Amino acid sequence: MRVVTIASLGASAALGLAALFVAKAALPSKTAAAASPVAAQAPVKGVPVVVAAKAIAYGERLEAGHLKLVHYPPNAMPEGAFSSIAAVLSQDDGGPPVALTPLAEREALLPAKLSGPGARATVAAEIAEGMRGYTIRVTDVSGVGGHALPGDHVDVVLTRNLSKDEANKELVSQVVIQNVRVLGVDLNADPTSTKAVMPNTATLEVSMSDAQKLAVAGDLGGASLALRRTGSTEVAEVRTLQSREVVSGGAVRTGRARAAAAAPSAPRPPRLITIVEGESE
Repeated sequence: MRVVTIASLGASAALGLAALFVAKAALPSKTAAAASPVAAQAPVKGVPVVVAAKAIAYGERLEAGHLKLVHYPPNAMPEGAFSSIAAVLSQDDGGPPVALTPLAEREALLPAKLSGPGARATVAAEIAEGMRGYTIRVTDVSGVGGHALPGDHVDVVLTRNLSKDEANKELVSQVVIQNVRVLGVDLNADPTSTKAVMPNTATLEVSMSDAQKLAVAGDLGGASLALRRTGSTEVAEVRTLQSREVVSGGAVRTGRARAAAAAPSAPRPPRLITIVEGESE
């Protein structure tokens, strides 16, 4: 019995060792076989793109620590993006530029978002191609209480007096231009501004012809800003409004209409009421 037991134990041990050997020999080959398709795939090659390493504020001068390189798929590379940090910081050897718009972390840097070499954040850098910056004088009231901030859009309304008699003014109101962008309020050109201030001037982005209109309007009377809703682009139908319309609460009446309204009305003839009583049955 002892010999049989010892033989059984020996056989079991031999079988266990054999199974362990087979497992060690077989598993690596299966793992390698499973991983081989992945390894066979060619890595996707990207193109270098300079992005913001952290959030960059408007007007901040760029430094090497503000930027980093990431790789974009070739078909996803933003048009005009920089491919090296040196190209951003040493544009034409004029020195580092400044941010003309706030940049979020990992946002690609584009030429339109930066000033020229060694420049500073100015209103001139914000003016679109073919446009002009024109400044008008405003007050806390005509400047919508300071709520018109850089980046907002406004309409310009002109009020002027047609009468030479200051005691009997004939005021008219006209819309000079609509839907123009505010470039700056006083010396503030930061598009991220959120705090209203009492303004003295407002610089607007206008066409050359609209700049001429504003120049003439400035000599004719007082200009006021009308703040537009964000994203609003419609151009409203407008007409000249006279002060008499405001006072009368309606359209201006002609001389004949005013005389007819003022004339006493003729007395109405008395109304006759006939009552018929029927016979009761």
